[in-house]
Amino acid sequence: LSGSMMSLFSTGDFGVVEVRGRIQFSLVYDTQKEELQVKVYRCEDIAAARKNRSDPYVKTYLLPDKSSQSKKKTSVKKKTQNPVYDQTLRYKVRIGELRSRTLNLSVWHAEPLGRNIFLGEVEVALAVWDWTCTQPLWQDLQPRVHLSPDSISSRGTIMLSIKFIPEGFEGGGLPLTGELHIWLREAQGLLTNKGGALDSFVRCYILPDASRQSGQKTRVVKRSISPTYNHTMVYDGFHTSDLKEACAELTLWQREGLKTHVLGGIRLSCGTGQSYGDPVNWMDSTEEEVAVWTSLIDNPNHWIDATLPIRTDLTQRSD
Repeated sequence: LSGSMMSLFSTGDFGVVEVRGRIQFSLVYDTQKEELQVKVYRCEDIAAARKNRSDPYVKTYLLPDKSSQSKKKTSVKKKTQNPVYDQTLRYKVRIGELRSRTLNLSVWHAEPLGRNIFLGEVEVALAVWDWTCTQPLWQDLQPRVHLSPDSISSRGTIMLSIKFIPEGFEGGGLPLTGELHIWLREAQGLLTNKGGALDSFVRCYILPDASRQSGQKTRVVKRSISPTYNHTMVYDGFHTSDLKEACAELTLWQREGLKTHVLGGIRLSCGTGQSYGDPVNWMDSTEEEVAVWTSLIDNPNHWIDATLPIRTDLTQRSD
């Protein structure tokens, strides 16, 4: 993404002060405590917010969570453009979740009688962070560039396992028709336009059957950006040959009060664009999704594990 993930959730004008300077920090993950430790050391040569002075502090979020639990702050240092903090901000978070998180560190001038003034920020994608590096690092502060919600290609990741049990014969220990098992484990780093925790569930159809009978869904998991569903869906009536014509469509939904809306999804299929000889617009799986489905077909009676991005570009089905 070009631009700050934080800008998705922000309002207001951040261009009041021209951003300059840099920040020094280090990251350590304590496996015993399951804790991310963000040590903020100092800033250098930051902009002056008021008459050649600033009263700066550093604020952090573990995005995409923008709740009060995710917000941490250092103390305010008065009348300095080179503040020294030497403070550690701590997050209780499982190490498996870190790959879907982005650490946002922003510097602000504390304005006692008005809105605080933005002085710059740094964002760290924890999926690619080198955790062997625990030494303090300097990074230049960046301006906050507007990022449109429509430019987001993924709304998080979904973890699942799938298995196909072929048709058998009576007394042979196998079902009379083939069964497709979809075990929805969890999702991580769910991203909404507002940020923060959400109520979510996953809905599944095995296309081309988009009937009410085909639809199955998980329970609603409340107030989490990394919900655990632990829900298995079973579909029967399959022959092995049917799998090449079918598509498992899983969509992730946010519930707000009585309303629900889709955030994105995945489609597991052979990605041929055709089903039983007819062109269909829902057979639009990515290479990653095709690889998972192909592995399912090639390995009957075995669970296939997958972690896939919840993409926002699913072609709308023409039912």
